[in-house]
Amino acid sequence: MFCVEVRDRIMIGHSLPDPFFGPAQNPHGATFVVDVAFFREALNRHNVVVDIGAALDVLAKTLKPLNYQNLDALPQFAGVLTTTEFLCKHIFDAMAAAAKSGALGADGSSLSRIRVTLHETDLARASYESALA
Repeated sequence: MFCVEVRDRIMIGHSLPDPFFGPAQNPHGATFVVDVAFFREALNRHNVVVDIGAALDVLAKTLKPLNYQNLDALPQFAGVLTTTEFLCKHIFDAMAAAAKSGALGADGSSLSRIRVTLHETDLARASYESALA
């Protein structure tokens, strides 16, 4: 399996209002390094997994509405615990839709899998990975 990974980052504010989260119940900020890995069984006719430039552009566009935002104030996240794991899936869904729509190039729709990893710190990260239908 071949893989290409691109990276960007976002700074967000949010809270996790449930006793389970201890001090993170309170408003706080986070800076996430975001990695998106694209997988393909065989290289495409250009001997690549995906157009890296297109992947970087799509990731930047996906993250822009979140960057420097208080996620608690965004209507799409009302009543949602915006955990790192949840955000991985949110970004995955956007990247998968981009692959299917052709935004990652003509061969994006034939990718095998995508994995999104958010690094909270150098000590902690979360991922969501799934096959593309």
